[in-house]
Amino acid sequence: MIHVPTAIHVPTAAWAHTAFDLTAWSSGLAFGAGLYRWRLKAAVERVATKVEGGYFLALALGAAIGAWVAGSVNTLVGTRPALSHSVIGALVGAIAAVEIYKAIKGVRGSTGGVFVGSFTLGVVIGRFGCLFAGLPDRTYGTPTALPWGVDLGDGVARHPVQIYESAAMAVFLALYLFGLRARADWALRRGFYVMCGWYGAQRFCWEFLKPYPHLIGPFNLFHLLSLGLIAYGWIYFARDLHDQQRAQIRSLSVLRPDHEPV
Repeated sequence: MIHVPTAIHVPTAAWAHTAFDLTAWSSGLAFGAGLYRWRLKAAVERVATKVEGGYFLALALGAAIGAWVAGSVNTLVGTRPALSHSVIGALVGAIAAVEIYKAIKGVRGSTGGVFVGSFTLGVVIGRFGCLFAGLPDRTYGTPTALPWGVDLGDGVARHPVQIYESAAMAVFLALYLFGLRARADWALRRGFYVMCGWYGAQRFCWEFLKPYPHLIGPFNLFHLLSLGLIAYGWIYFARDLHDQQRAQIRSLSVLRPDHEPV
């Protein structure tokens, strides 16, 4: 344990997590609605023609199951077993359930674009709830001698991993907004896949700074879920880009009555 007298003391309270969660997701929903009116209306309307009510049921069930299974598996194998929940587990669970639904319904392409802004802002704000909830939240970092180490009440300077994650997702949010402003395809059409890859990559890094039990070598459960998100984002981004390029080639090959390519 590394005791650093100059560690930044952070006041903590159990209710902080709930307060920040409510703020995060209510702000996220409002932000998502604003993005819908600004840039995402056409994309959302295209998705709405492809899915039915079962889509949202699959999304909700997948997120709930994924959150509690991933969070609990991680904590139950630790030194103080307890049930828990996890944001990355919710994301992975929702993706798995929705992709199964889409496969059954024959739906291709991203349907998650409308959730990018909401999820990202939710993480940016919500991670501060994890920080101010303190040690009982079990999301704290490992000890550090760095000058920005935080003391959550036990006199130990720790990596503020919650702030690291919040800052990383704030950077993505800024880039995403620039992409939407420029009407870039990566943001308008494949923003969800990019978000998954980004979230997985930054989360993979911060997991090395958390005292979670290892499952395979130096990797904990969330390392593995992060790698899954990176792979998902990369593979589906590439697939959708290929579909888009193929559709453009087909449209250019259509002949007019005078047999001139359009």
